[in-house]
Amino acid sequence: MDAFTSLLDGPRAHGAFLLRSVLAPPWSMRIEDRAPLTLVAMVRGDAWIVPDKGAAVRLDPGDVAVVRGPDPYLVADEPTTAPQVVIRPDQVCVAADGRELSGMVEQGVRTWGNRADGPTMLLTGTYAMQGEVSRRLLGVLPPLLVVPGDSWDSPLVRLLATEIVRNDPGQEAVLDRLLDLLVIAVLREWFGRPGAEAPAWYRAYGDPVVGPALRMLHDDPAQPWTVATLAARVGVSRAALARRFTALVGEPPMSYLTGWRLALAADLLREPDATVGVVARQVGYGSSFALSTAFKRHRGVSPREYRSAVPHPGSV
Repeated sequence: MDAFTSLLDGPRAHGAFLLRSVLAPPWSMRIEDRAPLTLVAMVRGDAWIVPDKGAAVRLDPGDVAVVRGPDPYLVADEPTTAPQVVIRPDQVCVAADGRELSGMVEQGVRTWGNRADGPTMLLTGTYAMQGEVSRRLLGVLPPLLVVPGDSWDSPLVRLLATEIVRNDPGQEAVLDRLLDLLVIAVLREWFGRPGAEAPAWYRAYGDPVVGPALRMLHDDPAQPWTVATLAARVGVSRAALARRFTALVGEPPMSYLTGWRLALAADLLREPDATVGVVARQVGYGSSFALSTAFKRHRGVSPREYRSAVPHPGSV
């Protein structure tokens, strides 16, 4: 598993919030749900995303936006349209003036809006929880990014639009996986665009020496890796690998591996049945004591203290 894939692995989408909105102007929704990651895909019509901090961005048909939380933002037909709805944590919807919500009504399975035949249709997918593995990638994302519909060709938006209104057995799991696929596809497309500020480890994946070394660390973190064993696997000297890895990734190989192991450990500790001992073996520590020592040194709390302070999948 590479670090990019792990953005949505660990606690992948688990009962993610998905909604189709059908709207006619004027309409405006203020989002204050503090979600770590939200995807907005335009099916038809257009819309504006207006962050509290930063410039407004227009979405046209086929465009997909990814919003990194937790800061509030506006989604509206025009940047100047006053909010009619405020969406709070747990997707609680209230009127902007505090009165009972009116105008926006349910229109079918996972569908709502102010007019059933409205000219605007958008899909929203929201992740409720952020895993520790995700932080390594989310930390380098801008607050708002947009992939224009005319710059890539993917069937995933159309497929999500079809599936979001179905209510078949297992549909929640289908939608979770579709959302995962779409977000990964969008971010991969965005990182590959000229001028995108992809993280150093993502760019290093294309290097003929560092790329294979990164894949080995990501695919098998439990191995007792050393710089020497990595260098032998990729066919260069230990000094050459250490120098090239540090230059491209920004930190030495073993330092990167420690961070990766502890990120994985933090993610695994969120699983309700995980024990510190089992997690330690999964991420390359010989004992629960060794993991606890490293975890507390890097994060300031023990694994047990950490897991007691975070929600577990399925608990929200």
